[in-house]
Amino acid sequence: MEARGIPVTPQEVASALAELPAETAKAIQAAKANVKAFAKRGLKKSWFMKNRQGAIVGERHEPFRRVGIYIPGGTAPLVSTAVMTCTLAATAGVDEIVATTHPALLAALSLCGATEIYRVGGAQAVAAMAYGTPTIRRVQKIFGPGNSYVVEAKRQVLGAVAIDLLPGPSEVLVIADKKAKPDWIAADLLAQAEHGHGSQAILVTDSEKILTGTAKAIERQSKLSKRPAELAKALKNTLLILVKDMDAAIQVANDYAAEHVSIATEFPGEVSLSLHTSGAIFLGGLSPVVAGDFLAGPSHELPTGGAGKSFAGLTVDQFQRRTSVVMYDEDSLRASLPFLETFSAIEGLDAHGRSASIRLKK
Repeated sequence: MEARGIPVTPQEVASALAELPAETAKAIQAAKANVKAFAKRGLKKSWFMKNRQGAIVGERHEPFRRVGIYIPGGTAPLVSTAVMTCTLAATAGVDEIVATTHPALLAALSLCGATEIYRVGGAQAVAAMAYGTPTIRRVQKIFGPGNSYVVEAKRQVLGAVAIDLLPGPSEVLVIADKKAKPDWIAADLLAQAEHGHGSQAILVTDSEKILTGTAKAIERQSKLSKRPAELAKALKNTLLILVKDMDAAIQVANDYAAEHVSIATEFPGEVSLSLHTSGAIFLGGLSPVVAGDFLAGPSHELPTGGAGKSFAGLTVDQFQRRTSVVMYDEDSLRASLPFLETFSAIEGLDAHGRSASIRLKK
């Protein structure tokens, strides 16, 4: 029996598209074009070669058939996340793209390739996609960011399904020298902080003047926020750190492994070469983090909570399955047999060796 109101109907999607403001549609299409072009570069292609004994070996890369994408829609309907996830799935060639989300995102999800949309959120949405319900068929892999409950739900269903990564509350770390502009730094810090509870905004600088100026700029700009409650929660986590030099700033950045790292220094390229754990790096004062959030091209779903030390952000190849392929003929099997029999003897697995030699007996 299907739960009423949970599946979004084609008529509802059509109505949402018809009511979508032209400027919103234009922004979505602009972001989608950038994300799609970037994603195409990252698609993995199948390949084949001969090994030293003449057997054909290779990798086949194909899209998952059915994936689930969680799009947050609690305190803010994240239209940009629909673009940054569904577009990748569609570019990879996924047949069935299941989205669980807020009703405000119907048009964006449709434009970016979602084939099924359900009105359900939170940990229960993750569980539904992982295990299946009478309404939502289970998927092969789950994607998408969320709050701490969603992240924990994804962690717990790993194994029943695959997951992309565990992206939680937003983080930004700004590395700044004396050439930076405090107003710009404050704007980047506040932009990520307005996601609310759990978000982290950090400045690391070797200039006391920049630190003091940024603190004053945060105080001024925070009064302009249309999300004061969310901002107030996150500002409790905001850190302004004074270090002795840029080497120390780089060490802090690498140890913290922030989701977003903005380099507001005179020579940002040089600093970036020493960063090895960042989810995404933004070079120079004229590269606001918001450009990565909304438009630039790389997906804004990035590792948080220090996961950048081990994980990368969302990429199109995560929507592809890899399968290895092996094909022997008589000549290549005969050339391989001595090695196969040696391994079988070493490991005490005689049936292994026999399974190869039996094929060559006349």
